[in-house]
Amino acid sequence: MKKLAKGSEQILGVVEGGENGRFWLKSVDKKARFDTQIGDVGEAKAGDLVLAELTGNAQRKSARVTQVLGDPFAPKSFSLIAIHKYGIPFEMPEVAEREAANVSQLPVTADHREDLRHLPIIAIDPRDARDFDDAIWAAPNADTGGFDAIVAIADVSYYVRPGSALDHEAAKRGNSVYFPDLVVPMLPHALSSDKCSLRAGEDRAVIACHLAISKMGQVTSWRFTRAVARISANIPYPDAQAAIDGRSNAKTDVLLEGVLKPLWKAYGALMKARAKREPLELDLPERKLVLDDKGMVVRVVTPLRLDAHKLIEEFMIQANAAAAEELEAKKTPQLYRVHEPPSEEKVRALSMFLKTLDLSLPLGQVMKPKHFNQLLSEVKGKDYQNLVNDVVLRTQAQAAYAPINKGHFGLTLRRYSHFTSPIRRYADLIVHRALISALGFGDDGLSADDISRLSETAEMISDAERRAMAAERETTDRLIAAHLAGQTGAHFRGRIGGVVGAGLFIKLNDTGADGFIPVSSLGSDYFVYSDVTHSLIGQRTGETFQLGDQVEVKLLEVAPVSGGLRFEMVSEGRKGKPQPQHHGRATRLSKPPPKSRKKR
Repeated sequence: MKKLAKGSEQILGVVEGGENGRFWLKSVDKKARFDTQIGDVGEAKAGDLVLAELTGNAQRKSARVTQVLGDPFAPKSFSLIAIHKYGIPFEMPEVAEREAANVSQLPVTADHREDLRHLPIIAIDPRDARDFDDAIWAAPNADTGGFDAIVAIADVSYYVRPGSALDHEAAKRGNSVYFPDLVVPMLPHALSSDKCSLRAGEDRAVIACHLAISKMGQVTSWRFTRAVARISANIPYPDAQAAIDGRSNAKTDVLLEGVLKPLWKAYGALMKARAKREPLELDLPERKLVLDDKGMVVRVVTPLRLDAHKLIEEFMIQANAAAAEELEAKKTPQLYRVHEPPSEEKVRALSMFLKTLDLSLPLGQVMKPKHFNQLLSEVKGKDYQNLVNDVVLRTQAQAAYAPINKGHFGLTLRRYSHFTSPIRRYADLIVHRALISALGFGDDGLSADDISRLSETAEMISDAERRAMAAERETTDRLIAAHLAGQTGAHFRGRIGGVVGAGLFIKLNDTGADGFIPVSSLGSDYFVYSDVTHSLIGQRTGETFQLGDQVEVKLLEVAPVSGGLRFEMVSEGRKGKPQPQHHGRATRLSKPPPKSRKKR
């Protein structure tokens, strides 16, 4: 596919038609309601992905093709579509590449650094990991009965200095973007996949967080050092877990007794403290796409959530919290990872919804994660477990970056910052620089410009994070839609994942694919939307479709380039009472479909 040259007045779409010389532009945006007639197709032909300029007025728009981009189904094209749509910086400037090549030659020695090369520090990551930010080590402390631990994080700040071309590019990107078939790194590969990546057997510059852990799992003290480490091994999560479960391989067998088992014992202690802290415990399984050599989906899997994953997560949480506390104590400006409590309005809405299930929340007191955990525990194993999990998730505020501390509600921590992933997150790089300044580690700490721009940087990287999540999600949608393109007419089991006045959003069980059922296709009744019960309710029949319901649907239409799927409801809705024109805060919908429409 050709390089995408983003234009402010241009839209991205696929050329369709050609009969009688008439062509139409189908937008890549699934929210687009109509196709646009193409007035000037240029050299494009049906099936081409193109950039087009809109002309005309609101009543009569036309499109003029300005650039032919190629085959929308070519490998990586779906990722490139999202990159263009969201304006994600894709090509690394030559000046940044040259700078990365130069700074990668900087020596890594024990001069002015703590030497940790004698310790068997290991990195545990996904099997297909492209970069390695973090590595860990732990050992029992005979004096305290607890553990000494080290979380070693790549010292990216050693290579990416404030005001440099690398710094400018990293700030602009905000984070790496991970598509199923492609990665847009925050840093050039010379750093992200090579010099900064904690690869086994190679000396690496790190910032080490030393943690003292009590036998009850409390982090009693910490210290940070600038260090040099030599990672003993890079181990995939499943291999580390298998070794602990008694199925070690040649690599893990030599590390089992002296490295892995002490780590798991330290993790066991940390989990005691975590249980006492009671962070929010939402069970949200993630799906992973398995692609063939052409970049198309072969199958969709749900990876097991292993203790190895939880171990790394908990060590990173403790290091992140220690960084925030250290900088707070030193009164050094920093970027916090902020997660505020849910708003009173959202909590009241949740409470009203729960009453429809004969459940309740303890209103009238300060909401804490443990209150949500108690609710989630109460509904575990019940038919509406998924429904309640969904609604609780929607009640939570969105995490963001900020220069002012507001705590982290979900983790039940007073202060929290991101420190452990500086290869892929600019926020972590800022925190590293703050530590360097606070602890006198060098002259490459926070610059005056860094400090003056903290609020702007926080907003910029929070936006970049949301942008990346949207682009990744849409690319996944397009790949799964392409996977289902040959299955129109087939029936699938799924769950109602969203309810709006216009219809139902359906998430399929097997693939996680998202599609839509217009309310006009549900039957011959008037359906009204209740934002209290998150449902569509038949005004005459009482037939009800509610968020979280398991349903059977028929696939009617697939639009791979936009990722759009349209379903038809096969299942009957829940039986209910006929409703008056208004139900709670319900909104009456438009005219019902013709009487001849088959009721389902």
